[in-house]
Amino acid sequence: MGDIKVRGKKEDEDEKAEVEIWNYVFGHVKIAVVKCAIELGIADAIDKHGSPMTLSQLTTTLKCEPPRLYRILRFLVHYQIFKEEPVTQDSIGFALTPLSRRLIRHGERSMAALILLESSPVMLAPWHSLSARVLDSGNSPFETAHGKDVWSYAEENPGHSKLIDEAMACDARVAVRALIEGCSRVFDGIKSLVDVGGGNGTALSMLVKAFPWMHGINFDLPHVVAVAPKVDGIEYVGGDMFECVPKADAAFFMWVLHDRDDEECIQILKKCREAIPQDKGKVIIVESVLEEDENDKLEFVGLMLDMVMMAHTNKGKERTLKEWKYVLGEAGFTRINVKPIHAVQSIIEAYI
Repeated sequence: MGDIKVRGKKEDEDEKAEVEIWNYVFGHVKIAVVKCAIELGIADAIDKHGSPMTLSQLTTTLKCEPPRLYRILRFLVHYQIFKEEPVTQDSIGFALTPLSRRLIRHGERSMAALILLESSPVMLAPWHSLSARVLDSGNSPFETAHGKDVWSYAEENPGHSKLIDEAMACDARVAVRALIEGCSRVFDGIKSLVDVGGGNGTALSMLVKAFPWMHGINFDLPHVVAVAPKVDGIEYVGGDMFECVPKADAAFFMWVLHDRDDEECIQILKKCREAIPQDKGKVIIVESVLEEDENDKLEFVGLMLDMVMMAHTNKGKERTLKEWKYVLGEAGFTRINVKPIHAVQSIIEAYI
């Protein structure tokens, strides 16, 4: 009886594997079709229309070839990215779902810019050198593909730099909203906040709006802050975080330190320690914390991000709580609080 159960379990696992392997054979197809949908503006068109649209209506609006557009939509409906709904007794329309609403370019919870960044030729090319990186037989995959690191490449290619800023901004709109709703007391008593590596200032502008008593300082490389949209209540400072950080009551990081190795993080955090008050200053870090909550539905995203760091940065990685405690401790921070929010990231408060 036991042997039959073992054989039955093995047969079930083999049957599951026969199906699952195709997700890896054609795993790139999903992202390619979703990218296509964003570029065509399918979700934007349906949202602007205000109700489900027929194939004919979408074809006319998007100026697409009908049979090909239908094949794209059939694929997206299968994966429940869009859905079919009756428009009249004789016609079917395509409607938005919660997932496709996140493909609307200027939607409140849009992730379109992040998808466009990660599916761009520049960011896809390094993945072909991932195995060489694991073997430690050369440069980072990004440098192998493009001859320079991601930041040098972005500085020399304004279009790609803009794509990075837009992608970080769309994630910031999701994560900062979760931070404001779930951990607003983190900003109690803070009169000035420097966003280190603040990009185009999306995160900081949301924080200053939510907590109007705070003066914000958007600190990033000069070529980044030069093109950042100017917002009242925010000061824009160009510089190098490895050399100096503007003084403020607290330093704020979002998806910045995971780009760096431990030594670089410690160096940056030491500069922050010099910039904040010794008695009540703190650093607020919005990053993934791996292996912290087994019930976290977004845990897999942190593991994926760790692979992204391996492909796209020289030394970056996602960190466990133990690893965060190490870099913060080495930088001179003695007390740490970690709080989960409804996002991929958690909130790490570090005090001197």
